[in-house]
Amino acid sequence: MPHSTAPQNHSVSEGEASSMADTPNASGDGHSQQSASSNDVAMTGTNGTNGDEKKDVKLDDLFADVDSDDEFPSSRPDGGAKPSSAPIAPSSPIRNDNAHGMSSSDPELLRMFYQRLFPFRYLFQWLNHSPTPTNDFGHREFALNLISPIGDDIYSRYNSYPTADLIRKDIVSKLPTRFEIGPVYTTNPRDRKSLRNQNSFKPLAKELCFDIDLTDYDGIRTCCNNANICNKCWQFMTMAVKTIDTALREDFGFKHIMWVYSGRRGVHAWVSDKKARAMDDQKRRAIAGYLEVIKGGAQSGKKVNLWRPLHPHLSRSLDILAPHFQTDILETQDPWADSARAEHLLSLLPDKALNDSLRKKWDSSPGRSSTLKWADIDALAKSGASKSLRAQTLLEAKQDVVLEYTYPRLDIEVTKKLNHLLKSPFVVHPGTGRVCVPIDPRKLDDFDPLAVPTVQELLAEIDSWTGDADGKEGKSPADWEKTSLRPYVEFFRTYVLNLMRDEKDSKVKREREEGDAMEF
Repeated sequence: MPHSTAPQNHSVSEGEASSMADTPNASGDGHSQQSASSNDVAMTGTNGTNGDEKKDVKLDDLFADVDSDDEFPSSRPDGGAKPSSAPIAPSSPIRNDNAHGMSSSDPELLRMFYQRLFPFRYLFQWLNHSPTPTNDFGHREFALNLISPIGDDIYSRYNSYPTADLIRKDIVSKLPTRFEIGPVYTTNPRDRKSLRNQNSFKPLAKELCFDIDLTDYDGIRTCCNNANICNKCWQFMTMAVKTIDTALREDFGFKHIMWVYSGRRGVHAWVSDKKARAMDDQKRRAIAGYLEVIKGGAQSGKKVNLWRPLHPHLSRSLDILAPHFQTDILETQDPWADSARAEHLLSLLPDKALNDSLRKKWDSSPGRSSTLKWADIDALAKSGASKSLRAQTLLEAKQDVVLEYTYPRLDIEVTKKLNHLLKSPFVVHPGTGRVCVPIDPRKLDDFDPLAVPTVQELLAEIDSWTGDADGKEGKSPADWEKTSLRPYVEFFRTYVLNLMRDEKDSKVKREREEGDAMEF
């Protein structure tokens, strides 16, 4: 998928982008005197709090005051009469209601989005795994996609930030069209060139990631191709999420899995469990290999070749995918309606005599649907079209066909490498303008990628908002709470809180066990 980038394939080297990526500035310097937001726990401890102070942070109260979040400045005053529209931010010379006619990559549009809607606070807490700053965030690499004054693309790598406030300040200053998240390194990525031993700069941890793109389904989807999508072919993504999510939870015991819409035609998965983040490349390759079933490019023939009996993961996957095969593949996609595609189906069946009988029947019935052609396979096999074909052999071949047309098509390179970068959640897709929002797996069947809000729509929603100026405890609601982005940010916030609770519980348990071991 073009939204994920292998470090070895970047068009701009770190040297070419060094003016942006390597030189500490006011927005990225860990010694900045920028004051922290008073109500944002992400800001506490910035200047080196001691252990006792950290223990005073109550994780359960982490999001208790979400309606008063200085990182998401409200467009309404706390008191007085309600204005007819939101006042314009001082740094934005244009009104939100003009946003509809602007490109999704327009700097002023991005400025308003990053200033008013992007959830920097929760992004920090997600990647930091704690309300107080740690190296999990401070040593994390961020890569920024920038546009030069003359319109050239610049890829700025090895940016890092100690706090949520500083990454927000830098992003609002540089206005990247998007930014990507990399691993946590042994030291601050900005300081890597000052190390005496360059080999000591190594990636330590990163979420286990997955990338699935609808363009990899062009050989089997009939409704769209290339970058185009519709709700019919989006069902391939629904199948993929159900299958991979189930395997990650049931087979590997992962708990904190976040699925994110890529903004156009795919999905990304971020597995944030500590044991997943700590895996080296060998373990990541093993998991990728375990989940990879579809092999071979667009020009290859049979893409599914499995040992029998099937692994329990594959048997379970067939149970998940079988209903989708009947409705979303046979009925909706109708993949074998034309003779050329029907020939591919015949190439997947194991018996020449059966294939000849099927071909003859289909040639005599132009326009025969894929549902009927699928039923013809068993009907002709039972009628004795082949004298040597075993029923079990045909069953296994049909299982392989179902998997080829429904099983997730993973970009396994994204999963295999610890140092692979992947696009951040909540950035704006420059082509569609849609925000890369998280997907609630409990409501997966209801997710509509074409209904995901665009940045232009969100800014217009702020202006048209007519709700109460006072939210909880009389505080003005944040701008994202006035828009259709709200359920996605709230879902993300809950995901982050659950992750931090588990991180805290495991830390307390480990400290208790270490303390017990010291007793005589």
